[in-house]
Amino acid sequence: AMWLYYWLATYNINPMKDVKTIVVPPPQMVANMRIGNMDGYCVGEPWNARAIYDKVGYTVATTQDIWTDHPEKVLGTTAEFAAKNPNTALALTKAILEASRYIDATANRESVAKLIAGKAYVNAPEEVILGRFLGHYDNGIGKKWEDPNYMKFFNDGKVSYPYLSDGMWFLTQHKRWGLLKSDPDYLAVAKKVNRIDIYTEAAKSLGVSVPSDPMRTSKLIDGVVWDGKDPKAYANGFKVKG
Repeated sequence: AMWLYYWLATYNINPMKDVKTIVVPPPQMVANMRIGNMDGYCVGEPWNARAIYDKVGYTVATTQDIWTDHPEKVLGTTAEFAAKNPNTALALTKAILEASRYIDATANRESVAKLIAGKAYVNAPEEVILGRFLGHYDNGIGKKWEDPNYMKFFNDGKVSYPYLSDGMWFLTQHKRWGLLKSDPDYLAVAKKVNRIDIYTEAAKSLGVSVPSDPMRTSKLIDGVVWDGKDPKAYANGFKVKG
């Protein structure tokens, strides 16, 4: 929802007031578009490409347009689980890093696309997955391009690193849209959730480089720069908000 909300707000559309949003499982989105239950959706691949493949929709924007190299899926456990099972938490993190490194290699992407296309996983045509997996984009209405910022899974360890600024950004958006009534201690919460200690131990054991700074600077689609330095001012400074 945060990507959709941010994108709409960039064009002065208030997602809390001007549109009606519903929650639909990603594999059911194309079917709901086909029967007219919704006019559009925001979802990860391959469901955008699937709408084009089935000729029921087109791509208006990608999340790369909203935030290049944005954070994505999360491997999460409770703090209690990590405390009681430190070896398992470490092993899980190492497994994700090893899998990410394998998938990120261009030579492996075709075989991975074939694997996850199966019914036990994504259950979608292989060609629907593979195109955007390799950075080949088609918006469904005549525009085709090679996206330099297509799906990255490893990038020498930069992709999986749990930047504190990334975690803080999501908190600012929760505050922006009224999901948080008051400003939290953004940095403290991010430090509790983004377990850099576990990640660093896992990465070093695999010879994966670790960024020197847990904060990073990003420019989003509206031109506003986010660096985590003043999250309260950032969260409360948007013109369009809840």
